[in-house]
Amino acid sequence: MRDSASQNQAFQADVAKLLHLMVHSVYSDKDVFLREILSNAADACEKLRYEALANPALAPQPFAVRISIDADSKTIAVEDNGIGMTHQELAEHLGTIARSGTRAFIERLGESVGEGAEAGEKLDLIGQFGIGFYSAFMVAKRADVFSRRAGSGEAFRWSSEGQGTFSIEPATLEEAPAPGTRVVLHLNEGSQEYLEPGRIEQIVREHSSALTVPIDVIEKNGAQPRRLTDGAALWMKPKSAIEEKDYVDFYQSLGGIFDQPELTVHWHAEGRQDYTVLAFVPGSRPFDLFDPARPSRAKLYVKHVLIKDDAEILPRWMRFVRLVVDSADLPLNVSRETIQESPVFAAIKKAVTNRLLQELTKLAETDKEKFAKVWDHFGSVLKEGLYEDPEKRDALFALARFATSSHPAGGRSLKDYVAELRPNQTAIYYLLGEDLDRLRASPQLEGFAARGIEVLLLPDPVDAFWVATSAGFEGKPFKSVTQGAADLTAVPLEEPAKTGEAEPAAPSAALASLYALMKQVLGEAVEDVRASGRLSSSPACLVASERGPDRRLERLLAEGGRLNFTSKPVLEINPNHPLIKALAARIALPDKGKLEDIIWLLFDEARVIEGEKPADASHFAARLTKVLLDAATVQAS
Repeated sequence: MRDSASQNQAFQADVAKLLHLMVHSVYSDKDVFLREILSNAADACEKLRYEALANPALAPQPFAVRISIDADSKTIAVEDNGIGMTHQELAEHLGTIARSGTRAFIERLGESVGEGAEAGEKLDLIGQFGIGFYSAFMVAKRADVFSRRAGSGEAFRWSSEGQGTFSIEPATLEEAPAPGTRVVLHLNEGSQEYLEPGRIEQIVREHSSALTVPIDVIEKNGAQPRRLTDGAALWMKPKSAIEEKDYVDFYQSLGGIFDQPELTVHWHAEGRQDYTVLAFVPGSRPFDLFDPARPSRAKLYVKHVLIKDDAEILPRWMRFVRLVVDSADLPLNVSRETIQESPVFAAIKKAVTNRLLQELTKLAETDKEKFAKVWDHFGSVLKEGLYEDPEKRDALFALARFATSSHPAGGRSLKDYVAELRPNQTAIYYLLGEDLDRLRASPQLEGFAARGIEVLLLPDPVDAFWVATSAGFEGKPFKSVTQGAADLTAVPLEEPAKTGEAEPAAPSAALASLYALMKQVLGEAVEDVRASGRLSSSPACLVASERGPDRRLERLLAEGGRLNFTSKPVLEINPNHPLIKALAARIALPDKGKLEDIIWLLFDEARVIEGEKPADASHFAARLTKVLLDAATVQAS
């Protein structure tokens, strides 16, 4: 009969396999082994600094961490003059997976002062999970740890091959620091690269340059120590102690770049979150700025240890900013390589984005020339935020600068545009296209220019999307000059005699017949043919109907596979153009063939002006040849 009484039993584990999983699954980058050991060393120094507050005789001066490379024995040693460990602490902290000496230290500290969390926050301690040390077995076939506790006359050696067992034995006082810990890694065959001093220096500078303890390296036996870091990250120093050259040097070291930052922003935030930020707006456009796979250029540190080299702190539309964020509050996951999506992280991301927007706005107001360079390099990226981040749209509208029909060189703000609206103008007009030169020459601008109406010239692909989703600016909607009928009659002509445009008269019967013939000839190629209110010197243009999207937006959607059809354009005709008048005069002649050829050529000409191909290239060439031949024949006769 089965015993019905329940029994609690402990889980059993194959320690060797568990350790193998910890080493090879938790971490994705072998380089982190050095980061973890250096972090432990920095923690040990911080713990001794705290204990020395009560017993000053314990503290060595100054604190330091030393990396020694021995190519002959194929070992790397990391030595600190921190608090060290007793026999029992070696067994507990290095012999028990997931037991953190740092966490235990904070808990003991809390018990002694009654407020563990607050006391712990005063210390610059990193370790939390008690597994970082085991990353050493990614590169080492054996690890030896020599340690002597501060104030103790005994030293011990802990040793393991990372296979589930370890040993602890007494060591001579000469074998261990006095006090402190020396970790000696016997590198495996696949990790000999770490015997190169340059490789070690690269890892230290990338992952541990902000630790609050200086780090030295001895490149070979008998060599003098060389300082790699001074124990004070640039961003943690007071701004008054930093020269402009220091900022430039650090900026250039972030990504191996050689330009000068256009804007440097350095601040420390206190309150609900405590963090420090050092940000740079580059002085030139990165070559991969529009690469969809381009990683973030934001480095995230937690308590001065690099956690992620490409943290998603800023939105994609600020991806050009090079950034360092160092926080003491962020919760880490077990491997430290990523952080948890937490309210703290979300708050920091939002605050950093808002602050950088404020700094860019301040730059636009105080140094227009420098901001013009920033906008020239990164305006097309910032405009992505107008579409992707409606919450930030007002702030981005204040930053945005545009080339317009009356200011083709650019630098025009929406505030300036609205301040100079023409009488009876009720919208902000824009023209989409592929490049500024073609936009400036667009025939759709003619009628607007005749009335002094300024038009935004928008050459970036993202422009087609944000204008379609924006409600407007200061109560004025955005309206495409190539969409729907352009009823500009409410806006008076500036100087009719100078512009050559007069208020349109009622169409004649011949013109009405010409429009009808054009619609018949072009058939399914157009939705309609009508007189234009936007042309003054060109004979014809193509526009989108009121019901469909702007033609530029429609092409972009079709190219992206997000639109399975394209709407038919409207062909608008300038009734005052000499060619149109001549065609209307020939409407009653019996030979319609030549007239049809010219109608198709007009349609194809309107397509070419917009950057499109003729509807049928071979027919276009044949018609053009025929018309030119007729003209040449008439001229010869």
